[in-house]
Amino acid sequence: MDIVKPESLLMQIQPTILKFTKMLASVLQLEVEIVDATLTRVAGTGPYSHALGQNLNTNSHLLRYVIENKREKVVIQSHQDPLCEQCTHRESCTEQAFLGIPIIVNNQCIGVISLVAFTQTQQEKIKKNIQMLSDYVRHISNIFVGKLIESSATEINFNNVLITLIENMDQGVLVLNKDNMVTLSNSSAQKQLDINSETTSHVEIHITPLTQLQNYNCGHVQYIVKIGQRQLLITGQLHSIQEHQLLLMAFHQSRMALDDGLIATEPNFDQLIGNSKPMLRLKQLIARIAPGSSSVLIVGESGTGKEVVARTIHRLSLRSDKPFIAINCAAIPEQLLESELFGYMKGAFTGASNSGKVGLIQSANHGTLFLDEIGDMPLMLQAKLLRAIESREVLPIGASKPISVDIRIISATNQNLSMYIAEGKFREDLYYRLNVIPIALAPLRERQADIELLINFFLNLHTRRMGCVYPGMSPDVLQILQHHRWPGNVRELSNLMEYLINIVPNGEVIDSALLPPNLIAQAQHAMQPPKADNHAAEQEHEANASLESMEKLLIEETLLRHPSKKLAAEELGIGVATLYRKIKKYQLKG
Repeated sequence: MDIVKPESLLMQIQPTILKFTKMLASVLQLEVEIVDATLTRVAGTGPYSHALGQNLNTNSHLLRYVIENKREKVVIQSHQDPLCEQCTHRESCTEQAFLGIPIIVNNQCIGVISLVAFTQTQQEKIKKNIQMLSDYVRHISNIFVGKLIESSATEINFNNVLITLIENMDQGVLVLNKDNMVTLSNSSAQKQLDINSETTSHVEIHITPLTQLQNYNCGHVQYIVKIGQRQLLITGQLHSIQEHQLLLMAFHQSRMALDDGLIATEPNFDQLIGNSKPMLRLKQLIARIAPGSSSVLIVGESGTGKEVVARTIHRLSLRSDKPFIAINCAAIPEQLLESELFGYMKGAFTGASNSGKVGLIQSANHGTLFLDEIGDMPLMLQAKLLRAIESREVLPIGASKPISVDIRIISATNQNLSMYIAEGKFREDLYYRLNVIPIALAPLRERQADIELLINFFLNLHTRRMGCVYPGMSPDVLQILQHHRWPGNVRELSNLMEYLINIVPNGEVIDSALLPPNLIAQAQHAMQPPKADNHAAEQEHEANASLESMEKLLIEETLLRHPSKKLAAEELGIGVATLYRKIKKYQLKG
């Protein structure tokens, strides 16, 4: 039998390490490099992302020190450390700080995980958090070791051995027949559902998903388990096998209260996860405005899911069977944006395709055009877009005749367009054309009630995609995540869940030791009692005032387009009597 040498162990799990390295760098906002004991680069980010699998013997004095001494090395002022004096590239080196942690297996150093700073901000982060970062990376090192020595499970016979295994599982197992009667349940499931073994064969149980997702019968999600008049919220996997339903309950169960608000979630909003007050208001608004053709402007911070909202509006509209074309105005160079939006004719300019090109506006004909980051659109193109909206025609570059189009425009921004208008960066007339129906998305910090539901959604999404075991989550981690400020909103939460799934040992619970130290520190600060008791009341008052202002503007603009109160009320999705009350409330011209 061949013995695997220690220096090749890390390369054995290089795919795992590569994914981990990118996420670690993203979470800590530092560059990461991982080498094995022979100074072969296994993984890296930034300037270390190249030369993977190559030996770095030259000028690797800091890494060599960690390997030879089996101890960590910290350098806060690069170029001044004695080891740096030996480097022949010292003068041209751009590294400003270094933290290297050895990976130890059987008292042998098999490699190094290093965090490197290239900016003053990164340097300060290492300087102020040396012990915290060191403890965290050392913990991650131990996880690598665990992945290296995992042994594969042996095959076992099925029949009686499988039944015995189920009976002794800590994980709850429930099997229902086609009539929803229990045919098999172990003690863990009986305890979780508060039923006993004597009555299980006479119990009828109905299992439905809390959030209606496509293919929800595969993977861990939350289910409403109805037993008689009782309803429980259970996290687990539901499988359909030969007219039977098999529910595998997760080790870690949610503590969310099951109320009518959760059960009443509309199935059409399958990607809008959440049942907090802001999300319920959003779903109600989308249900009212989706069937129409009026332009929609979605405003919200980065990561709040503006494109998800736009796609939901399109899917619930009368144009759902027509194209949904999305374009990020900030991602396309200014000189290409015009040709992308409006298209061009054959020979319109040097380098143009011989066959010309159909623009995205024309491609969205009869459908929906989604303009993300609309605030970054150049002024010249804003004028051309305004003409296209008003005339319902587009003029490709080099064309002599316009082409008629019928599109609904949904735009989105995280910018303050009112400020942009004042600064001359955005056209006011275009703003009013796009902002017929304004939608403001709440940041995740204002949707605390949705965090556990989103955690469960992303754990299920990423474990299914990566083929991993669904992990549990300790109560202290959940508390920390619920008090985090989430500057990156839902996108940040998704990235964190993917990161944690990659580093948690299979089948184990995510505990606070796996969380990035900066996240723990921020959450602990947020959990401190507020200084002013009336702060929350003030915030709620400001939110209500903002909503009323938005409602007033929406009604006012609708009345300008529809002198008929009946037509205006129909577009707003309210009764005529309600419309008259709103007109009186906001003192609008009737």
